[in-house]
Amino acid sequence: MKKMQKNWLEWVVFALGLILVSSTLGYLIYAGVSMGHDPPSLEVRLGTPEQGQFNFIVPVTVVNHGDETAEGVRIEVVIESGGEEKARAELDVAFLPRHATREGWVTFREDPRASQLKARVLGYQKP
Repeated sequence: MKKMQKNWLEWVVFALGLILVSSTLGYLIYAGVSMGHDPPSLEVRLGTPEQGQFNFIVPVTVVNHGDETAEGVRIEVVIESGGEEKARAELDVAFLPRHATREGWVTFREDPRASQLKARVLGYQKP
């Protein structure tokens, strides 16, 4: 039985595959070792309210500055005028990975542009 020798193309494909697998494995090991263990640190940013056809839309951006993932994030947005709450809306973010940003919108029937908007995180879970 005669042993077949590999041609140059097979060696190139083998080398590229080995480089890709090795570099992916190296990156995963590095990411696992260098990852911190800080809990989720969530920041909520409100955008400029816009008038829609039937309501007012407020853009909401949530940033996770922590090293762990937050799941089931619930955000509350309140319209305040004269120290009193006029309207309230909630936004749920299903999954917020570490060092990630998610965007969403809340709606109000009342015009929030003439009042003060406040936002806060009501809670989240660790997956």
